[in-house]
Amino acid sequence: MAIPGFRVCSLLQPRFRDTDAMGHINNAVYVTYLEVARQEYWRELDRTLDYRHLPFILAHVTIDFRSEALMKETLELGVRCDWIGGKSFGFGYEIREVASGRLVVEASTIKVCYDYTLKQSIPMPDALRQKLEAFEGRSLTREVKR
Repeated sequence: MAIPGFRVCSLLQPRFRDTDAMGHINNAVYVTYLEVARQEYWRELDRTLDYRHLPFILAHVTIDFRSEALMKETLELGVRCDWIGGKSFGFGYEIREVASGRLVVEASTIKVCYDYTLKQSIPMPDALRQKLEAFEGRSLTREVKR
């Protein structure tokens, strides 16, 4: 399975606890699904990566709900790095129902590079920029709008 345009895709079977009173996947659960997708991305990017030493924090999440999903459906999570800025970078996501290919969610997140000791943002580390661009196979530099 693969969602066109997404570097990493993985399957997810929703759990009963993910549903709301109407039997749908609860809207708040999708933030966790995005986290699952990012985990798979980092795992494929660098299998030796130690999550305790990632130099960034999650700063922003946007989710557009396109259709309902149910516990009995298998979902496919697609994730890619869309851009890299001076101190931050952004991921794009799609979540689709596998059997029909129906779009369930479109989302984006922004990560800010961060020094946990100083508790402040830092410039994008060159090594991380290079690793992300090599993995995605393209330049990710975000053009600055004036």
